[in-house]
Amino acid sequence: MKLVTWNVNGLRACITKGFFEFFESVNADIFAVQETKLQPEQISIDPAGYEQYWNSAEKKGYSGTAVFTKNTPLSVSYGINKPYHDTEGRVITLEYDNFFFVTVYTPNSQRELMRLPYRMEWEEAFLEYLKKLDEKKPVIICGDMNVAHNEIDLKNPKSNRRNAGFTDEERNCFSRLLDNGFTDAFRHLYPDKIEYTWWSYMANARAKNIGWRIDYFVVSDRISGNLTDCKILPEIMGSDHCPVELIIEL
Repeated sequence: MKLVTWNVNGLRACITKGFFEFFESVNADIFAVQETKLQPEQISIDPAGYEQYWNSAEKKGYSGTAVFTKNTPLSVSYGINKPYHDTEGRVITLEYDNFFFVTVYTPNSQRELMRLPYRMEWEEAFLEYLKKLDEKKPVIICGDMNVAHNEIDLKNPKSNRRNAGFTDEERNCFSRLLDNGFTDAFRHLYPDKIEYTWWSYMANARAKNIGWRIDYFVVSDRISGNLTDCKILPEIMGSDHCPVELIIEL
């Protein structure tokens, strides 16, 4: 099974920069998108052979997720069952016979860490949500999780130590997720590989490969042995993030 995740940083803009060419060429079984930045009525797309599910933020032009799938799910849910956290379109869950598929766009702590306290509340609630799913069947989580877990996951760890996405608090939350029965697929397969999924638009960062790995596939520990490959695709343009592809036998 081939799964793909991509923070497109505005789907309407990404469509003009080759989104569908990549979508068709990669031929994923499930394709998840974050930061769609639109309401459902603002776009009309119907890729052949796929069902589509959308979760948009109440605030227009902000956040939002979508999933395109070849396989009809048993059920679909939106958010994490916490009204306080479910106004920004950040989570979609598809249930299948033998796993849950969850796409997430984790809140950014923002400049000067203005939203870090909220981020910590979100992390607690999201982990609780994932653990409840995992009690029923294995979970595959993917998306922009807005954290570089370890120093290997960003180009300049020392200068970014207290910046959003590389605070001790955020990194500890990701560690806690892994400690609760989940596996970072890319790092499991490639313990020492240095690759990034996001580059600032400033200072020619992408051309210089001054990046961060903040987009992930995370799976329940008990299916980590089913992982075949996890690829970061930096050659795919159209966003300040690049897609990540997972191959798993289920």
